[in-house]
Parts: sequence; C-alpha cells; structure tokens
Amino acid sequence: MIIMPAFNEAANIGKVISAIKSAVPYADILVVNDGSKDSTGRIAREQGVKVVDLPYNLGIGAAMQSGYRYADAMGYDIAVQVDSDGQHPADQIGDLLRPIAGQRADVVIGSRFLGKGEYVPSLARNIGIKVFSWAVSVITQQRVTDPTSGFRSANREVIRFYSRSYPEDYPEVEAIVLLHKAGFNIEEVPVRMEARTGGKSSITPVRAVYYMIKVLLAVFIDLLKVVERGK
Repeated sequence: MIIMPAFNEAANIGKVISAIKSAVPYADILVVNDGSKDSTGRIAREQGVKVVDLPYNLGIGAAMQSGYRYADAMGYDIAVQVDSDGQHPADQIGDLLRPIAGQRADVVIGSRFLGKGEYVPSLARNIGIKVFSWAVSVITQQRVTDPTSGFRSANREVIRFYSRSYPEDYPEVEAIVLLHKAGFNIEEVPVRMEARTGGKSSITPVRAVYYMIKVLLAVFIDLLKVVERGK
C-alpha cells in the first residue's frame, strides 16, 4: 500500500497519484486527507483511490499513523510513504521495495545524500539535517545520512508497530530512534527528489530552528522509553 499524507495539496495530488499508478500499478493507494481546506480529498477520490478524511488538521504523525492502522487492519505486507507534494518520484518506489522484498531490512529510507541526484537544501534545512544525521547515527551506531526523509517503506511487522506507536510532530527522526530501540533493521538507499510541483512548504528558517530543538528534545526523551516490538 502507498500511504500519502496530504494537507491542502490540490495543486499536486492528482499528478502524483497518476505517476504512482503508472510506476507501480500493482499497489493500492491510500490518501490520508489531513483536514484539507481545498479540494485535495475530492481530487483524490476522482482518481479512484482510497481516501481517509481526518476531521481537522492533526499533523503528519497522526496522518501517517492513520495510514498504518488502515494498512495493518487490511493486512498489507508492505507500506510505502510518499509525500503528496511531488517531491518523491514514483519511478523510485521500486528502490524502496527491493530491500524489504529481499528481507534485508524492515524499514528502508530513501536518502537524498547517497549520490543519486543533486539535492541542495537551504542553509537552515542543511544544518538541521546534519545535526539530526549526527545524533541519529550516534544513537543507532550506523550511518544515517537523511533522517528527515519521508520517502520510506516498511514491512508487515513495522506496519503493526507503527499502528500502535508513532511520533506525532515531525516524526521522521523520532521514528528511526524508536525502530532502533525495538530492534528493527534499517537501511538507506539512494534516491533523487524533486522540488515541489506546486504550493508552498511550511518550513521557514524560524520554524526550522524550532523544529530542530523540539525534535532533539523528543529524541532524548525517546531514549528513556521502553520500546517493544509486540506481536
């Protein structure tokens, strides 16, 4: 299942869904409409995909956990997170699937910094990514180059784990720490990412600093938690 969290992405979502259908026609698509005020939900339905409408904007963490709960309840073996803003090229979803299908990893993260493409982040974003990369690499004792990437795949066991426990705010970095503590295998693969095809990012320089501080505090709190895989 492809899980697409979406908030006010009417300018992008139709094109992204069409690209995914073309690249991975064997996959089902679930759009989690996170309280959008525009026509995001209507456009997704017109494309014939599954849509879950959240009552109001709950944030990326709640949207993704809703998707994982749906995938768990419906018995999917693999879930792939694809942003609805057009930054994650559909033709690279297969790169995220192969390590899962080959049982080499439980979670696969698409990294912009492993040599595929020439992604150049803003200064504020670049500083944040480097700080998170250092912190997560130290904690997990493995090199993690792109801990903020939302282009990811997960196997059945991780889907079940995420459906019970998933960070709420800007969850990508925290999720890696929780996965590591639960004993899951994490792998990165090189991917190319694109600029947004429409709309505007919510990450400003001020928000980037706030985000960095907040996430680092959350990660340190996560280190004190008892985390279990469960059944």
